[in-house]
Amino acid sequence: MTPLRPRGGASPRSSRQAVAEAPSFRVVPKPVPEGEVKDAREYQLKQLRRRFSPKETNLGNGETSLLFNLAPSDPDFPFDLDHLECELRIPTAYPKQAPKLQVKNKDIPRGFAINIEKGWDSLVGERRGATLLHLTNALDRNLESLLSERKAATVKLTIFNDTRHLSAEPASKTEELPVAPITKPPVVYRPYIPEESFSREQIAEAKARRAQEVRQLEARMGRLPVYHKSSDGVVYTLPLDPKRRTALPTGLQAVQSVQLIIPLLYPLQAPRILLNDVDSADAEPLEELFTQKAVEQKQMSLMSHLNYLTQNMHILAKQVPAPPPSIQETAEALGEVDLEAREAAHASTKGTGKGHVQVIPRPPEWALDDGSDSSDEDSYDDDDDDDEDGGAAIEQGHIDGPCLPTQTPEIGTAISFPSIELHGIELLQVSILNLNVKCDRCKTLNETTGLKDNLEKPSSCKKCATPFTVRFRQELIHQNSTRAGFIDTTACTVADMLPSTFIPTCAQCSAPAAGLTSVRGETTTNVCRACHARFTFSLPDIRFLAYAPGLHGRGANTLPPTSGPRRRQEKLGLHAGEPLPARGACAHYRRSYRWFRFSCCAKVYRCDKCHDGEEGHGHEWANRMICGWCSREQNYRVESCGFCGRSVVGRKGTGYWEGGKGTRDRTLMRRGDRRKHKRLGGKKE
Repeated sequence: MTPLRPRGGASPRSSRQAVAEAPSFRVVPKPVPEGEVKDAREYQLKQLRRRFSPKETNLGNGETSLLFNLAPSDPDFPFDLDHLECELRIPTAYPKQAPKLQVKNKDIPRGFAINIEKGWDSLVGERRGATLLHLTNALDRNLESLLSERKAATVKLTIFNDTRHLSAEPASKTEELPVAPITKPPVVYRPYIPEESFSREQIAEAKARRAQEVRQLEARMGRLPVYHKSSDGVVYTLPLDPKRRTALPTGLQAVQSVQLIIPLLYPLQAPRILLNDVDSADAEPLEELFTQKAVEQKQMSLMSHLNYLTQNMHILAKQVPAPPPSIQETAEALGEVDLEAREAAHASTKGTGKGHVQVIPRPPEWALDDGSDSSDEDSYDDDDDDDEDGGAAIEQGHIDGPCLPTQTPEIGTAISFPSIELHGIELLQVSILNLNVKCDRCKTLNETTGLKDNLEKPSSCKKCATPFTVRFRQELIHQNSTRAGFIDTTACTVADMLPSTFIPTCAQCSAPAAGLTSVRGETTTNVCRACHARFTFSLPDIRFLAYAPGLHGRGANTLPPTSGPRRRQEKLGLHAGEPLPARGACAHYRRSYRWFRFSCCAKVYRCDKCHDGEEGHGHEWANRMICGWCSREQNYRVESCGFCGRSVVGRKGTGYWEGGKGTRDRTLMRRGDRRKHKRLGGKKE
C-alpha cells in the first residue's frame, strides 16, 4: 500500500525537516509611528514641544533652535541648580547630522558647561538612532556625573579697543600742544597648564582601589539611618558627629551630616565634601581645606579621611584662613575714618545708656528662693573664654537661673538598663527598637517592631482591632547614664523589649560600629572595624519607668507589672530549616505536621490532647504554631506553612473522610473510616 503524501507532493521526511529547520520564535521589531517614518525630524520636534514648551527660533539654512529649561528629575540632586538652560540646535539634515547643545546658564562656570556639552555629544555618538527626547532624558540622568567631573580648561580672551583715532585733533592744534605719550596696558602672559592625563594602567589601578574602598564604606556606614547613595555612586550622604562640637565656630556647630563626593577616577582625583545643615559661607573654607589635605595624603582611604574629619574638624576650622578685611576695617587701619565723629557717636550712645552690653532682666519666677546659694562662678563655663560680651552680661545682670533642660523631655515611659556592662565602648544607642505592648482594652500582647528615633508608628490590636501608636525618643547610653530613651504610647502599655539593634561607639577611635542585635540576658562581643579593638556589652536586666505627664521629670513611679512574672523560656532545641521529630505528628493525630503554642500557658505541645494530658487546666485556642517541615514558629495558619509553603494537615484524598475535605467516594475509603458503611442496608433517617 502506497503511503499517503501530504498535499503539494512533499514527502513526510521533507516536511519534518522543514519543521525542524524553522525557528522556534520570531523576533518582532518595535513598531515605529507612521509620523516618524514620514518625517523623523518634525516628529521628534513635536515631542520636544509637548514636553518642554521651548522657545523656537528658525536660524539660517533651515536650522532650528529650541531654548528650554531642563530641571533635574533626581530628588537627591546634590548641586544647587534649579534648572539647566539648554539651547538645542537641530540641523536641516537631521538625523543624518548630529544636533548640538549649548548651556546658557550664567551661574555655571564655562568649564562645567563644556563638560555637559561634551557629555551630550558622547550620548549622541553612543546612542545612534535615539530620538531627541530620549537623548534629553539620558542627559538628565547623567547630569550629576557630568557636573562631578573635573572642570574643563578654558581660555579667556581680552580685547583692547584702540580709541586713539576717535580722540585725534586737527593738525594745527597738535602742533601747538605737546603730544602725551600713549601708555599701553601691560600684557599678562598666563602659563599654559595642560589637562592632567593618566595612562590605562593608572586608571585601571584607580578603579580597583575605588571599588574596594567604596565597598568598605558601604559595609561600615550602610546601616546608619542618614546614609544615602546617589544613583551613579558618586555622592554619598553620611552622618557626621564631630568629636569636639563645642570647639567649632558657631556657624558649624549645627552640622549633622556630610556629602562625600567620590570622583570616578579616585584616588587620581581627590574627593570633596559638602557640609549639610550649615551656611555655605561658613562651610566652603573648611571644604576647600579638606580637599587640600586629601590631595596631600593620597595614601589614606575614604574611611580614614572621614575619621580624620570627625576627629580634627575643630582643628581644621582654626586653620581656615581669615576672610579679607572689609572696606570699613581697611579705612580704619589707614586712618581715613574721622575720629571725632566716632567719639561723638560713642558719647551719644553712652548718654542714652545703650552700650554694646545689654542687661537682660531676670524672670520673676526665678526669684524664688530654693535654699541653694550658688555663685555665678560655679555656673560659668571656663571653655567659653572667647565670649567676652556674654561674660559681662553675667557679671552685671547676675543671671543665675536653673540648669538647662535635658535634650529629651522626661515624659512617658523610660527604658533603662540598670546593670549594663560596657567594655571598650564609649557610647551605645538603640537604633531600632522592637517591643511587646499590651492593649489597654483587651490586654492582648502585640509586637511593635522597627521603632526609630522620633518616628511615630501606628498599629492596631490583633484581637480587638483597637488602634494604638508608639513613639521612641532615643538617648545615648554611657558609663554615667543607663537610660536608653523614652517611649510614648497611646491606647497601650509597654510590656517587654524584643531583640533590638544597638550601635556601639568604640572607646579607642570613637568610630561607630555596625548595628548589632541583642536582647535581655545576652552578652555581645565584636571588633571595631576601624582600629580592630575588641568591645563587649551585656544587658542583664531591663527596666521600664512610667513618668507622670505633669511632673516633667521631678518624679517617677515604677510601671506596674503588665504581663505577670517572667516565665522561663522553653529550650526546644529546634533549628530553622530542619524538620521536627516525626515531622510534628503524634499518636493522636498522625497527619498533623506541626506543633502548637497554646495561649493559655504559652507552652508548646503537639496537640490539644497532649496539652490536656500534661497540664492541669483546659486548653485554650492556640494562636501560634511551629511547622513540622522547617521548624519555624509563626502565627497560626490553617493548611500550609508561611515560610516553606508545605501542607501541615496531610494530603487530601488519603482514604479518610476528614470532615468532608478528604475522600468522599466510598469505594476508595479505608475500611477503618466509619463513613464507609454508614446507612448501608439500613433505614434512612
